[in-house]
Amino acid sequence: MSSLLRRTGPFAHRNARLYVLFTVLYNARAYYPVLAVFFTDLGLTLERFVLLNLVWALAIFVLEVPSGALADTLGRKKLVVFASMLMVVEMAILLLAPKDGGTLLFALCILNRLLSGTSEAAASGADEALAYDSLPEEGRESAWDEVMGAAMRWRAVGLLLAMALGGLLYDPSWLAKIGIVIPLDIAHRLPVAVVFCQALACVVIALRMEETPHHAIGTAAARCASAFRLTLRTAKMAFTTRSIAVIIFGGLLIDSVARNFATVNSEYLRLISIPEWAFGLIGAATGMLSFFVPEIARKLNARFSPLGVLGIAGALAVVALGLLAPAWPWFGVLPSMLLMTLLGLVGFTVSRHLHASATSSQRATLLSVRGLAFNLGYGSVSLGFSILLARMKETHGDDAFRAALLWQMPAVAVMIALFFAWAWRGRLGLAGRNHPDH
Repeated sequence: MSSLLRRTGPFAHRNARLYVLFTVLYNARAYYPVLAVFFTDLGLTLERFVLLNLVWALAIFVLEVPSGALADTLGRKKLVVFASMLMVVEMAILLLAPKDGGTLLFALCILNRLLSGTSEAAASGADEALAYDSLPEEGRESAWDEVMGAAMRWRAVGLLLAMALGGLLYDPSWLAKIGIVIPLDIAHRLPVAVVFCQALACVVIALRMEETPHHAIGTAAARCASAFRLTLRTAKMAFTTRSIAVIIFGGLLIDSVARNFATVNSEYLRLISIPEWAFGLIGAATGMLSFFVPEIARKLNARFSPLGVLGIAGALAVVALGLLAPAWPWFGVLPSMLLMTLLGLVGFTVSRHLHASATSSQRATLLSVRGLAFNLGYGSVSLGFSILLARMKETHGDDAFRAALLWQMPAVAVMIALFFAWAWRGRLGLAGRNHPDH
């Protein structure tokens, strides 16, 4: 982190510095600790909220790889600027959405999720590729490890601040005790207002980035045709190269389960009797733990193969889900924090492996293939969890959420066990150093 502040090493290059700043402001969103309760307090049911996550994932499914290919052909900077502008619009919609607005509210929430998914698809891969390809070719892999590690640490700091601020802003009861009264409806929008300001900053940062060579020739139509061909070639390469496909599928399996829980985490905290003002503080504590994940991930990846690291993450995910299921008051916070930190470990491992496997001309596209697969997995898990919630509501009534958690754990354990039993029959083993062809 000190080299970032001193602008030395890989951070002597503008794109590397701006990438860290962009990824912090783009991802550290103050409404995260209250995400589920924000939508349900607006007037949506929990099942509808979970379905919104499917809409978000479907938007990425349609646009993720084409956006990466367009970044590799039309320009990475254009995609990052576009993503930032969409972030501004999606936040504005949440600021203006009417409480208990019925069909209009649901329609606006769907539009918000569509724009959010489109923004994620546009930024995914393009921002990393801008930073990675701006680094000198000599020593690029080790330099990228330093950039990625700094980005993850600063994101952890950003999340720590955003989570603490978001939870405190959403529940102004603590301010009322010292004589500061904020109407509840206004307080519920304040975390979104903070992220709206971050979105404006992201636009400015994206405009300051420098375009890197993207191997584009010919007219816009020719470049779009080239993007389509690049999409097909890269997707075929990703899913027919075993060393890449296994890591993508293993990563998405763990990531999708952890992310689905992350979206309903605030409802879980309500379930285990945590006061709303503490949601952000718990999120901040999780962010503090995430600060140490890059170094742990680096050491694990130096000792084990990528599949070995994912195997460790999968085992920890099953343990966390098992401890979440009983919904013990207060103690349930610990396994939820463990599940969140696994997102960083999986992301570091998969990203490191894919960067080592990609050529410069297809890097953003391959990263977008990863994003496509991850978000398709996330959407599938969200849909399955929504269906499970609906079924549990028929038999368990108001205790449906707790019942769904109990059913989720064994189902996920079986899926992870079957995947790794199949994967370890191939060439990737638990022991050995990380290598794209290992």
